[in-house]
Amino acid sequence: MKNTETLEDFYQHKFKWVPDNLQQDIGHFNVFGFQQHCGLNTTPVSYSRRDFYKVTLIRGRNIYHYADKSLETDGSALIFFNPQVPYTWEAANDFTEGYFCIFKEAFITEKMRVNLASLPMFAIGGKPSYLLTQEQDDRVSAIFLRMLEEIGSDYQFKYDLLRSYLTELIHYALKLEPSNSLFQHPNANSRITSVFVELLERQFPIESPSQRFSMRSANDFARHLSVHVNHLNRAIRETTGKTTTAHIAERLASEAKALLKHTNWNVSEISYSLGFEEPAHFNNFFKKQTHQTPSSFRLV
Repeated sequence: MKNTETLEDFYQHKFKWVPDNLQQDIGHFNVFGFQQHCGLNTTPVSYSRRDFYKVTLIRGRNIYHYADKSLETDGSALIFFNPQVPYTWEAANDFTEGYFCIFKEAFITEKMRVNLASLPMFAIGGKPSYLLTQEQDDRVSAIFLRMLEEIGSDYQFKYDLLRSYLTELIHYALKLEPSNSLFQHPNANSRITSVFVELLERQFPIESPSQRFSMRSANDFARHLSVHVNHLNRAIRETTGKTTTAHIAERLASEAKALLKHTNWNVSEISYSLGFEEPAHFNNFFKKQTHQTPSSFRLV
């Protein structure tokens, strides 16, 4: 499998240019029509992970290979992809059209206390595909068309509006029955990873300074799952491409950002609630994850 495709890779591969502010814009968002995207470069999409999320409305007959599953769609389908799961797709006929948007997790989490990994369409081992009727296609198409219109506008708060459109798309999908067309393959590593993610998410959000994040290490989770820590680490790395420790650290950093932005708790209270014995340890952790101190992040 190829290395993770970054946003820079995506723009260079498909458009031969990279937005000027891409490096600074951790909350990046963009939206495209399939004709705009596929007509520029018809090189097949490689089977690999991305470092960004993607939501696709696709029409026609297509085959998606997603983690250890394959999905064939014939008609309209709304499909959600998360950065931890490798995927590729191939057209099964000459007719393919639709829309897709790409975004970084921070585009959602910096403004809203939403953990994308807890949503069914983005969860490891979840169901990312939603087959659409014509009426449902019309509804989803209208959301994408509003996105396309807004992305080119000069409206000062257009990204807030685009965020609301993306949230509307997610909530609309949650109301639909997920597609049962995914062909499951027995995979113990995927099951272990799914349970690990569920256990991790059960500890969030932190809603009061007295609440405390307790399962902080791979050993903690391995004991809870009754598996050897080496087995847990191997399963998670093979399924997601990242270590158990990296998953825990990323989730802690995400919650730390939310608490710093959306509560008036002091740094010591946040440090304690996230399981750090000393504020200095939290400061060092946060700076390592974000390249900012908690205090400087709060002021941005």
